[in-house]
Formats: sequence, C-alpha cells, structure tokens
Amino acid sequence: MEFSIAELLANFTDDKLVAPKALEKKLNCKDEASIRQLQIVLDALERIGILVKDRGKYRRIFEEDVVEGKLRCSSKGFCFAIQDVEGSEDIYIRESHLNTAWNGDRVLVKVTKEGTRRRSPEGEVKLILDRANSSILARVKQAEEAFRATPLDDRLLFEVELKSNGTNLEEAIDQLAHVEIVRYPLGSHPPLGKVAMVLGNDAQAASEYIIVCCKHDLPRQFPESVEQAAKGLPHKLRKADLKGRLDLRDLPTITIDGKTAGHAIDDALTIEGNETDGWLVGIHIADISYYIEPDTDLDIEARRRGTSIYLGDEVIRMLPERAHQSCSLAAGQERLTVSVLIRVNSQGEVQEFEIQPTVIRVDHKLDYQQAQAIVQRHDTPEAAAARPPAYPLPPVEELKPYEPIFEMLDQLFKLSQAIRTQRLNRGAFDLNLPEKVFPDEVSPELSQFLSTKFQYDDEGALGAMVVSSFLPARSIVTELMLLANQLVASHLIELQVPAIYRVHRTPDPSDVQELLKLVSNMGIDAYLEQEDVVHPRDYQRLVQKFAESKTEKVLTYLLLSTFKPAVYSTAPGTHFGLSLEKGYTHFTSPLRRYPDLLVHRVLHAIFEHGRDRRTTRSKDRVNLRSSSCHGKINWNVLPTEVQSELEERFAAVVVHLTEQEKLAQEAEADLEGLKKAEFMQQHTGKVFHGLITGVQSYGFFVEIEELLVEGLVHVSSLKDDWYEYRSRQQKLVGRKNRKQYKLGDRVEVQVKSVDYYRQQIDLVAVGGGSEATDEEMDEPITREEAELQEETLELAAEEAE
Repeated sequence: MEFSIAELLANFTDDKLVAPKALEKKLNCKDEASIRQLQIVLDALERIGILVKDRGKYRRIFEEDVVEGKLRCSSKGFCFAIQDVEGSEDIYIRESHLNTAWNGDRVLVKVTKEGTRRRSPEGEVKLILDRANSSILARVKQAEEAFRATPLDDRLLFEVELKSNGTNLEEAIDQLAHVEIVRYPLGSHPPLGKVAMVLGNDAQAASEYIIVCCKHDLPRQFPESVEQAAKGLPHKLRKADLKGRLDLRDLPTITIDGKTAGHAIDDALTIEGNETDGWLVGIHIADISYYIEPDTDLDIEARRRGTSIYLGDEVIRMLPERAHQSCSLAAGQERLTVSVLIRVNSQGEVQEFEIQPTVIRVDHKLDYQQAQAIVQRHDTPEAAAARPPAYPLPPVEELKPYEPIFEMLDQLFKLSQAIRTQRLNRGAFDLNLPEKVFPDEVSPELSQFLSTKFQYDDEGALGAMVVSSFLPARSIVTELMLLANQLVASHLIELQVPAIYRVHRTPDPSDVQELLKLVSNMGIDAYLEQEDVVHPRDYQRLVQKFAESKTEKVLTYLLLSTFKPAVYSTAPGTHFGLSLEKGYTHFTSPLRRYPDLLVHRVLHAIFEHGRDRRTTRSKDRVNLRSSSCHGKINWNVLPTEVQSELEERFAAVVVHLTEQEKLAQEAEADLEGLKKAEFMQQHTGKVFHGLITGVQSYGFFVEIEELLVEGLVHVSSLKDDWYEYRSRQQKLVGRKNRKQYKLGDRVEVQVKSVDYYRQQIDLVAVGGGSEATDEEMDEPITREEAELQEETLELAAEEAE
C-alpha cells in the first residue's frame, strides 16, 4: 500500500463527504491494484467506525474520547501518545494496551481514564495510522532453530523473526543489519523481517551515510516515474512562459550561497538606489511551482519527502537533480522567479512592497567567503590578521571578476545591517552559538562537517537566528530572506487566503523561571520584565547578559532547552524567535522545502484568480500584488472552489510537513554523532579539557572544548567519594571531600570507551571541578534527589554485574 491510513484520513476535514474518486487522485491510486487496496481500507475504516458511508461518499466520524498522537516510548516500556494540539495532555498507554504499536507510530488512542492533577490520562491504541519503522537497524542472533533481530534502538520493545531471503544468516550473527519489516505483529505472531543489508560490527564496516539512511529509512533514489517527470521539464524558457511576468533581466543580479549548494540555489538579489534616497531591493525566488503541478508524480514525491536532508557531502533531495538543473538560479541563465520588490529607507524600514511573477538573469554567483572578502576588502592588515582562520577568504586579486558588483555588495551589506537593527529593535534576538576552529588533529572531513551548520538562509529549525562571527556577510542573505518571508506572510494574511505559516510558540513561563533560578545560582542577575509573561525582549536581554559570562556556551544551551519546537500551521501565529506577533511563513526555499512550494502556489492562485474588486460593477480596484491594498479588502479574493481546495490540501499535509522536518533534523544529528563517535574511538585513553554542560542524578555531561564533542561522566566512575545530586543548583557534591561538579565547571576528562552505533562516549573525570563552600555544603538535599541518586547507583551496579 503506497499510502498510509494517516494520509488517507488527512483528506477528511470537518464534516464533509469525500468521494472515492477524489481520494484515488489525491493518493495517486492509478492502477486496479491500488484502487482495490484503497477500497479495502475504506471498508475496514467504515467497519470499525472511523468512517461512515453516505450515498457512495465517505465522512469521518470524530469522537470526543478518541485522539490522534505520536507514540513515544522509553526503554523501560513507558509509552505516551503525544498530541499535535498545543497544550494537550500526553496520554499514558500501558504496554498491554499498545495493540502492536511501536515507538514513533502515529496512532488513534481511545482515552479510558481521565487525568488527575498528578497523573496523565490513560488510553489504549485503537488504530495505527502510520508505521514509523518500516525498517530497523538490528543485531542478528540465533534463537533455537530460528534467527531473530534485536533492534539497536532500545525503545523498540520487540524482536523480529527473520525469514531467509538469500542472505547467509549464520554469517550475520552478532552483526548489525538493516532489516526490512515484511509483516508487522499479527495476533500471536511476532513481526517478520528480512535482512536487506549487513552493515558489519565496527565503525569502518559501513559508511555513516548508509547507517543513517538505514536507521531512518530514508529514500536514496527517486522512483523511475519521478526521474522521468523531472527529465521532461523544459531546458530553456519558452515565449509562453514569459506571459504576464515582469521582465527584470537587465538588472544586475547576484546569488550568494554556500559552496556546497550545488544546483539548489533558490534565491537571487538585486538592488537599486542608495543610502540617502532609499533602496529598491529585489528578492527573487525560483518559481518551481510554475513547473510542478499538484498531484503529479513530482509533486507527490516532494510532498512525501517534505524537505531536503543534508548528510555531510550527500544530500537526500526533495526534488531530483534534473529539476534543480532546470529551476535553480544558475549564473548566466534566464530563470522564472517570484519576486518580492521592497522599497526600504536608510533605517531599514519598509515603505512598501510588491510580489510579482518575474523573469531574471543571474550575472554573478558568489559563495559566502567571496562575499565576505569583497565586503571587507578595505580592512587594514591588522584587522585581517585578527580574524580567526576558520573560513579562509580568497585573496583580493581573485576577486577582480567581481569588481562590477563591489558597490552593489557594499549597498546590500549596509541594507542588511539596517534591517537587522529593525529586527532587534522590535525585540528579536540572535543566538551566539560559538563557532569552532578545529585543531589540526581533527580530520578535514569532520571539521568541514561540523562547521557547516546552516542549510537554509533564514531562521532554520531552531526558530531563532544564529549569528556567524566569522562570516558577517552571510547576513546579507539571511536578513533579506527573513524580511521576504515576513512580508509574504503579512500579505497573505491581509488577503485572507489559505497559507502554510511557520509558528514558533512562546516558551512556558514556568520553564523560564526555572532557568532564571539556575542562572541566578551561577551568579548572573536575570529576570523577566513581567513575572508570568515571557517576551522575546527578555531573551534578548539574557543573551546580552550571557555574552558577558565565561560560561556563555552553557547558558546558551540552557536557553535553547526552554524553546518550543517551531511547527507548520494553517493559521498565523506568534514567531517567538523573530518577535513577530502577526505571522511568518517560509517562502524562500521552494527547491528544498515543500511548505515554501505551497506558499508559491497560493501566490500563483492570487496572480491568476484573484479578485481585485468587490463586484464586477465596482470601479474601485486594488492591486493584489502590492502592499497598497492592505486594509482595503472586504471581499473574498479567491473563488470559493479555489479557496476550499487550498484549505483542504494544506490541512491534510501540515502535520506531515512538521514531522518530516523533525525527521531531517534527527537524521542530520545522527550523522554528526556517528562522525564524532568514530573520531573519538581513535582517541580512547586520551585526556582532554572540557566544560560541564549538564548535570543529572546519574552523572554529568562534558563537552570537550577542542572538538565540540560531548560525553558522559557516570556517577559510578567517581570513586573518591559519595556524590549527592542537587537538581536546583545543577551539581554533584562530594559528602566528605567537598568536591563538586557543577554546571559550567571546567574539567579534565579521559575517554574511557565509545559505543559507535549508539553514539555514546563514556568519560572519566581526572581533574578539575570546584570546591564547595560551607554554605553550599549546608544546602539541604531533597528526598526526591536522594531517592533518584540511590536508584541511579543501584541500576549502575546491576549493569556492572
């Protein structure tokens, strides 16, 4: 079955009837087999009361005590269904009520017991909507006369029986393998799988890329039908393509992107005017939506992937390479774009803007290093020598081909700084996550991988801006992309048309107050302007305070821990990190993110179908492409059928897009973890300097400063005393020797062992920490802290035995 039940049910919104033919189209059921499968699923859902049939069409039944969520389990067997709705309670599900659901599965849960003040509500899985684990990484073992696979992920509480498929399973015993699930648990029958690939038993046996792809079941190839569709995209612009477009091919146009961008360059820039009279800046975004029609093979595959995933030198693209070649903004090529044309004054204030379908020609392609070298070409030798060597800049003589755009770059840099000032003035904040210059002993591949943190030219997955102290010229692109996303969102809101918005909700005041207590214990005066309300300006002030501290890195990590994840939504909402109350969207990366592609489709719907007056008899028209229409529209801009179609499509896909982005983040983090683990395996027994970045009852986490690698010093390895855990002060304190290990302390650690596949680095403290004062020794330990400490040590003793 090519579609999941979650994808099917996403097409049922409100109380509307949906015809099977409409579902066939949306789920890409083209042959008799897939149509038959769809009908079987519809019949089954009707039989269990999820759907009801009415005159040949189907409607979904929504029950108050049945909720949808994603299953999250622990290695101890505790499982919760996490609901998508903000503020909803997590539902506890006993292992006996999972009904074969696994960690990560999307499920429908029937609530069987209401929650109380101290206990979560309880429920049981009624229906599995989408399986998260169609394959697993597992160790092969022999059990009696059969072979089984034990998942590497200890949150997956089962074993898979292996069927023979040509692989010599005896030779695979104790090896790590990629196992595809052939059949999920059925009654008393265990899950059945087959070995797709044996990965080996050490770090060198398979590439990190392969391991990550297998672990997260990432597609490494496009279906043949999708590749063929991409090959069918036009190589050159046709005369008909230019109809109704603003021709900007004569404007000097540049792109600035990373060296690894390849064919995925989404954005280009133009600028006219000067600092005195103001600027007219053009932000031009590849018009991929012009070529990719809804529900085609290309569109369906892009929707399923949701986003491109960056795994070192490899990229799992949302669209095939051929599509990138046709639409990416390559130098010397004429390209179709959607442009935001903004008039900005010298203070960075937007005076007015337009959104237009355009055609451009890129004159120069720059990478960030080249742009930085041009912007700072007048620096003194002393200033140049003072810059860290993390990002080597090209010598001035190599920049001569770009002399025609030197002044353009200067103007763009001034403009970006003015726009940044406006962003900070409204309360937004920048996170200063320290960038790293890696020592010679770190391999160039790892160094390059860890230095490449940002794949998108906007606020990205964190929800807040991360400044680049080594490449300030990067802000040229970043600030303009943020502004374009913001203005497009404001325009869609004014026109009251459907859209996909980027929402970054405000942190919980209770979480922030806990952070402030901890920060206060570290000697930093921090507070909220309003005790029970959190504003972005509070974080701006905290970031400034942290910058004055020797433990800025740790404090920034703590600040990040209070963030709520950024999500996609069909309703505009707050974007905390950017200090925007009225809405924000993603528009500037349609080659790499599906939400951006959807926003482009809304704009095209406005260009093609938008009503610029209340009735055909009205003489008062507005310009739907200009901010001049804001506040003047009191009618439906889009025809009812177009409006409804967009609303239904967006409602069906918005949760999936958030989940795919999270999957990309997890995969990218896994690759980084594997690279670090492989590197640290080579340094077992060596001693490094580190910084304590977290303290728990079971030990403390140390980031090795030279390498940006984190490991754990387990409390059981602290043999010199009995250490008490103080959660409020985030520290472990020795009862007799008065030694303490607290958040922000510097320590010396020895690498004890490395579990490569689990990315776990065990360390032993050999020096550092601090001495507790008399007042600190007299601080009472709570009963909960003592019990947690004893339980941790008992578990460690059991594991040692």
